[in-house]
Formats: sequence, C-alpha cells, structure tokens
Amino acid sequence: MAHQVQIRMFGGFSLSVDEVRKEQIVGKSKKGLALLQYLILQYPGAASAEKLVAAFAKDKTGGNPEGALKTLISRFRTSLNQCSEGLGGCIEAVRGGYRFRPADGLWVDVLEFRQLVEKLAAANQADDVARQHFQRLRTIFSGELLAGSEQHDWLIAASVSCHDQYLETAYHYVAMLQKNGAYHEVVESCRFALEKDPFNERLHLELMQALVKLNRSNEAMSQYKHVTSLHFSYLGEQPPESIQKFYRQIMQCNDTLESDLDTVRRELEEYGQTHGAFECSYPVFREVYNLQMRNLARLDASMYVAMIMITGADGQLISPLRLEEIMNGLSEILCTHLRKGDTVTRFSSNQYCLLLPTVNDDTGHMVMERIKRFFYQRFPASSIMFNYRLSLMNEGRSGTFSIKKAR
Repeated sequence: MAHQVQIRMFGGFSLSVDEVRKEQIVGKSKKGLALLQYLILQYPGAASAEKLVAAFAKDKTGGNPEGALKTLISRFRTSLNQCSEGLGGCIEAVRGGYRFRPADGLWVDVLEFRQLVEKLAAANQADDVARQHFQRLRTIFSGELLAGSEQHDWLIAASVSCHDQYLETAYHYVAMLQKNGAYHEVVESCRFALEKDPFNERLHLELMQALVKLNRSNEAMSQYKHVTSLHFSYLGEQPPESIQKFYRQIMQCNDTLESDLDTVRRELEEYGQTHGAFECSYPVFREVYNLQMRNLARLDASMYVAMIMITGADGQLISPLRLEEIMNGLSEILCTHLRKGDTVTRFSSNQYCLLLPTVNDDTGHMVMERIKRFFYQRFPASSIMFNYRLSLMNEGRSGTFSIKKAR
C-alpha cells in the first residue's frame, strides 16, 4: 500500500488517504464500518466468526448467517480498496474468525494511544521522553471514542476503558511532575485533563494544590468556586468533601508562603473596605458560625440562621440554566443588601444559608422580607417562589423554625 492511510476514532470516525477524507465511501455500509471498528478495538486479538455473526450479520429470517458475514466482509473490503488499493487486506481471515491487520503506511490513533499508555506506565520520571509521550497522548485523545456513532455495548465498554486509561496515565504523569517540583506543568496537565473529565475530584485537588505551591492562591480559590458552581449547576449538590476541605488548606498555606507583616496589613485593609455581607463556602460558613457563637455568648447576644429556597410555583421545575441565573442574582442581592457582619453561603443548587448576628425575631423577619422584596423586584415572574425559614441559634440549642412563603 503506497499511500499514507490514517484512521481516527477519538472524537468521531475519520479515514483519510494522503490527507484526503474518504469515510463517506466506507460509511455507506454501517455494519461493515462497525465491524472494522470492532476489529480494531480487538487488536491484536481476533474475533470469532460466531461473535461477529451475532453482532453484525444476524439473519432474523433463519437464512445463512455465516454466508451473510462473508458477504458483508467481502463487500466492505471492496469499499476499503476503493479508498486505497490493498486497504481491504486490513480485515484478515484467521482460523475461526477475523482480525485487524495494520499494514505499512496505515496509522490508527487508538493503537498509538495504547502504545503511549504502556510507555508512560513504565516511566518513573518526567524526563524529556516522558514529556513528549504525554504531549502526544494529549494530542491523540481528542474526544470521546467514536463520538456520534451508535452506542453498541462493545463500544461503550471500549470508550470507558480508554477514558480510564487516559486518567490513570494523567495521574501517574502528574505524580512524576510533582516529584520534580514542576508545578507549572502540573497545572497545565490537570487543566487539560479536566477538559475530558470536568467533575474529576482528584484532578481538581491536584490542580488547586499545585496553584497553592506556586503562591497563586487567588487562582486556587477561583478554581474552587468553579468546581463548586459545576456541582451546583449540573448535579444540584455540594462538591465532594475533599474539595470542601480545600479551604482549610488555603488557610494553612502560610507555612509555604513568604508573607511579611506589611502584606498581611494591606490584605486586611483591603478586606476592611468591602461592603455588604460576606459570601463563602459552606466549610468556612461553619467556622464563621462557631467563631461568632463564641463571641455572642460573651456578649449575651443572639444570632439567627436563615435558609432561602427558590422553587417553581406549583412544583414546576426550573431549568438548570435559568436556576443558575436566578441564584447568581440572589447572591448579588444578599451581598449588597445584608449587613457587613452577615455571612451567606450557597448550600445547594437552589438554597442559600445566612448567618444574621445581633438580630431578634422581629428584625430578622424584617431583614428577610426586605430581601424577598428586592428579589421580586429583580425576578418578578409569578412562576418563581422565594421561600425562607428563620431560626434562633443559642449555644447548645435552637429555637423553633418559622416559615414565610412568597405570595
């Protein structure tokens, strides 16, 4: 075969000969193309004729399924030869079945992907060779295996396997980079891998820890807010506990940061110039609660905890995108119209929790009714319901919940 043939399966199927796309030719036979893809994924093993008949040539009329399989393969080989002379020989008959046979000049992304995974698994340091292999792996793993194809059981299993292999390789490569102290590369590698698996807990943690090591705490906090928003928007829940604990890591990073007294003073002064409520993650919210309860106990003062929940009228569902827009608007309202000493946190996809120190039952309800009024000024739609509960918190006990519902 004199031509250069490339078969790509990540991100969708493509077949090109000397950089000219030819998949429209082989795509005329969906069964033949699926059989080729199946054999490629079985390489270097073979597939029995029995399995191929069951998957691609089963005859419901009770005819000759083995003959139908041979006819399918013969016709598809002809289609492959139309793309490039001799290419049909990549489907090779063996005893009891068929297998894929890569010839000279034929490149398949999945096969190189497997070779790179094996080479990186055997590596024990992130040297130049390992870096080249990982860069190449990133280039090849451009998307879901055979994206857009019919989801056969064998394809789903192979896709999950490739995804897992890529993640395990990324974990191993990041660990080697960490040994070298190459945290800039850890950040880059984790961010790229997260494009393939945006909810991966381990990669988020590795990325944030690397940013802290690089004294880029602000970026680490931005990443934390990003992953929290992802979980709220798409899963409707808090991020994993390990992600929530990351706040404590940020607080403890002073041992690794070279900060002098002037830097601390400037940061405190900048924070002191902020107005409105303090918005934070739920782990920090709990710490603020504990600290304020101690202070209020000494002052013999009270604190109320409020919960706001946004729902659709009459149990109607709010679309995730619309809900996120509403919750972002509610965040702005809370931070703008609550006092500087108040604290708010996003508790779930449709809930905010508030700490209101030094208020009583009447002023607490006044505060919440004012927030509700500002909310409906911004979101006047009658299909959106603003609900809240308010509870007195005393050390060791809490008061009775009271509920006010909108409209």
